[in-house]
Amino acid sequence: QVQLVESGGGLVQAGGSLRLSCAASGRTFSSYAMGWFRQAPGKEREAVAAISRSGASVDYADSVKGRFTISRDNAKNTGYLQMNSLKPEDTAVYYCAAKYSYTYYYTSTEGGEYDYWGQGTQVTVSS
Repeated sequence: QVQLVESGGGLVQAGGSLRLSCAASGRTFSSYAMGWFRQAPGKEREAVAAISRSGASVDYADSVKGRFTISRDNAKNTGYLQMNSLKPEDTAVYYCAAKYSYTYYYTSTEGGEYDYWGQGTQVTVSS
């Protein structure tokens, strides 16, 4: 079992920045690929970014490319999502997720492939 706890959400004005954290416990975090997803009211969950267990491979949704950066610190068992140039349409509950990975470079933006999920953190961007 892996337990994931997100933090860092909040209210920010458009154009501002936030950094989300995902603290993992229970198993060796470095064995798990990680992803960030979000769900806005009335909308389906969507992938935001993904990172391999080694951190060597990353992937982003087109809507956040150039504005968001995913990273991880395996020594601290923590993943991050740096969000810059935030827009009102980025308003959502953000979730981190983890999946055991046999390879160092595996990433996935498919939510159904992830085994463990955090409870989410609210991000609200005002215009």
